[in-house]
This record gives sequence, structure tokens and C-alpha cells, in this order.
Amino acid sequence: MGLGKTASKKDDAPEGRTRPGGQGARMRDVAHAAGVSLMTVSRALREPHKLSEETRKLVLDAVQKIGYVPNSIAAHLASNRSNVVGQIVPSIQNSLYADTVKGTADVLRTAGLHLLIADSGYSLQEEEALIGAFLAQRVAGLILHNTDHTPKALQMIERAGVPVIETGDMPRDPVDMVVSYSNAEAAKAMTLHLAARGYRRIGFASLETKNNRRSRERLRGYLAALKTLGRRKDERLVIETAGGLTGGAHAMVAMIQRAPDVDAIFFAGDVLAIGALFEAQRRGWKVPGRIAIAGFDDLDILQHTVPKLTCLRLPRLEIGRRSAEALLERMHGNHERVRLDLGFEVIQREST
Repeated sequence: MGLGKTASKKDDAPEGRTRPGGQGARMRDVAHAAGVSLMTVSRALREPHKLSEETRKLVLDAVQKIGYVPNSIAAHLASNRSNVVGQIVPSIQNSLYADTVKGTADVLRTAGLHLLIADSGYSLQEEEALIGAFLAQRVAGLILHNTDHTPKALQMIERAGVPVIETGDMPRDPVDMVVSYSNAEAAKAMTLHLAARGYRRIGFASLETKNNRRSRERLRGYLAALKTLGRRKDERLVIETAGGLTGGAHAMVAMIQRAPDVDAIFFAGDVLAIGALFEAQRRGWKVPGRIAIAGFDDLDILQHTVPKLTCLRLPRLEIGRRSAEALLERMHGNHERVRLDLGFEVIQREST
């Protein structure tokens, strides 16, 4: 009789976490506490979209109250997918990606899914390794900021068959789905905006373009704007620089030394623009009297600098939300390949 009870407890243990002494909360305990069936508990945890919000909340409240932890390993083996989505950004130190991550997490959370975030360090090889690690964990989907990937990464994604969202640009041939904005169109719009403000010698400064599609696309947009304006490219007005405030400062000084008649510089990144502004102030160069400065991403600090910086505003929070929604639609059987351009906005401020 005693052996029978012990065996029963062992059989139940995988359903929930095991506490000291061998006792653990079980799915049937959740069902009893919530006053629902075992099937309803299972659906609330694994297929929450199939239940009403009221029923799902009832079950989740019971889960929290009794401390039940589902055994997801067996479920993952059976379904070949976890309830986790992997998101890879170039740098978790860069606050630009925070809104996108938040938007993604907010939507996934309401659907009972979890978000794991990884930092590729602006390296395609590191992104490849992270994609492999996520796929090994049987993630339900991937959200990738990059739109360039190694051949091996593409091969792994194709074999896994998981839905993928790219968010860093609007590539002509996306891996699967894309929710973003066009870097080229945004850069073109800002350059044309500066020209419309009366600036004749407009410079362009960005991070290195060799291994950064976003920088290449922004340069392409700048050059497209010059063509539209009937102006020729002047190599002295195009510069690539290291990241950070120092990179922006160095880029501005170098460009003014190379082309003293430059009257505006479009920085393809807000941190670069802020560094240039600080350097101009240190040298006593009036902004925009001596040199006009424009940025790209509308960081909060741009509204508090003196002068306030003109920039492009990008819908990063909405990109995160709509990316998560597209993943959920795919998981629920909608096989449409979403290609969503959320656009941008030119924000005119005092620096131009």
C-alpha cells in the first residue's frame, strides 16, 4: 500500500515542480483550485488563444496561487516547438532596440509565450551561432534585426521551418516575413528635407558600410536624394567613422577640414549626431549657424540638447508589436508572408 502511494507520487512528479520531501503541485491541483477540467488547464498553458480571457485568467491565477510549474520538456518533445520566441539584436547596450523588444514582449506575454533576447555583437557569425542555439531549444519563432545572414544560418532556418521576422530594413528578398521601414527611403527623405531648408553642401556620416547593410542603405538613400536634386556626389562630403560620441565628433571635424563649405551634415545615427553637436559647442561653432546637424533615430535625449536635434523618427515599438502579431498569426495557421513597411517621420527641430 505504501509502495503504491510512492509510485503514484513519482508518476505525478513530472507535471509540476518537486518540493523537498517529494511533494509537488500537479496539474490536477490547478484544475481543482480553478474549478475546471484538466483539458482546460492544459489549453490555458499551451493553447491560450482557444480559451476566453476570463477562463484563462482563472487558470493562471490558480497556477500562481498553488505554485505549479508545468513540465514543458515533454510538451516540447511532443509538439516539436516550445512556447519561447528568440529575438536577436546587434547590441543589448544600444537603447535603440529597447522599444522593439518591449513591443514584442508585450504582445507575446498576452499570448502565453516567452521572449528570449540575444546580442549578436554586430557579427553575422555570432548571429549564426545564436540562431543555432535558439533552434536547438525548439523556439516557436525567430525575430532577427539583421537582414543579412550567413549561408549556414539561412540553411538552419530553412531546415527548422520556424517562422522568421526581420526588422532592420525592407529587403527585396526576405528570409520569411519582414516588419520594418526602409533605411534608404528614410535617408533620402532627410537629405531632401535639408535641401528644402536651403542647405546646399550636405554631408553624410555613418558607421562603416562594409559589414552593415543598414549603413549601406542609408548611404544609398543619401546618394539617391543628391541625384533627385541634380547634385553630384562629392567624396569629401561622405565619411565613415567609428561608433559613439567620439566617432561623431571626429567625423564632423574631418569633414569640415576636407570641405570647409559644408553647411549641413546628416548623421546616420543619433549618437554620432550628439557627439558632433558636443564637439561643435566645444569649438564654438554655432549650430545651425556654422553647421546644421541632423540625426536618424530620435533618441529621447535629442529633445533635450541645446539646440534640439532634427532627426528621423522610426516606429520601433510598433515594429516589435506587429512582428509578434505576425508570428502569432503564423502559429495559428495563417501562412501569409507578411511584408509590412511601417514608414518613418522627419522631425524638424532647432539644429537645422
